[in-house]
Amino acid sequence: MPTVKTSDARHPLWPAVILAGGLSRRMGQPKSGLSLGGKTMLSRIVGRLQPQVASVTINLNGAAEQIAIDGHPVIADTVPGFLGPLAGVLTAMRHAVATTPAASHVLIVPTDTPFFPHDLTQRLADAMTGHEQIAVASCDGALHPLFALWPVALADDLEHWITTDPKRRVRAFIERHPNVTVDFPMTTTTSGVFDPFFNINTPDDLLQAEKWLRILGENAA
Repeated sequence: MPTVKTSDARHPLWPAVILAGGLSRRMGQPKSGLSLGGKTMLSRIVGRLQPQVASVTINLNGAAEQIAIDGHPVIADTVPGFLGPLAGVLTAMRHAVATTPAASHVLIVPTDTPFFPHDLTQRLADAMTGHEQIAVASCDGALHPLFALWPVALADDLEHWITTDPKRRVRAFIERHPNVTVDFPMTTTTSGVFDPFFNINTPDDLLQAEKWLRILGENAA
C-alpha cells in the first residue's frame, strides 16, 4: 500500500529530487524514458515517490532544455562537466534551499530503481537522531547511497568535494559525515525473495524488471 502523506514536527514532508541525468552507457539510451509495463521508468518513479514527499523535482545533468516533465520542475546540474551523481545531489540541495527553505533535508532517489519501498521516506526519517545526519538505505547487506535523506547544510562542503576530489565517490563523502544506515527487508514473493532496490542498467535487467512487475502485481502501479 502506498504511504499516505502526513507531516508533524518530527517528520516533516521533505522535497525530493530524482536523479535522471546518468549517461546510461550500458543501456544505450536514457533510462528515464524506458518503457516498463507500458509506462516510462520516470513516471513509475514519480508515482511511487509522490505520496511520500512534499514535492518532486527532476535533475538532468548538463544543459536541461526542458523546464518541466509531467508538471514536475526540471533542474540542471549547478556544476558543469558531467561530474557524476554527487553533482545531482548538490543540485538537489541548492534547489531545496531555494524553494523549501524550512527543509533540513532533501530526499534523493535514482531513476533506474522502480520498485523501491513505499515507506522509504518514513523509515529514513525515523532513523535520524540529528539534523546533520545523512540517512541511507540498505538491503541484504548492500548499501544504496543514492536512496538517502541528505542534509542541505552540507551543500558547500559537497561542492568543494566534487570540485577537488578526483574520484567523487558517493560512499566516501557519506563516510565523512554523521550518517545512519536503514536496513530494508527483501520482498517475499511467490517466486522467491526480491530486492526492492533492484536497479536497471542493461536491456537484460529491463527484461527481468518486466518479469518482477508481473510477479509483484504492479503492472498498473
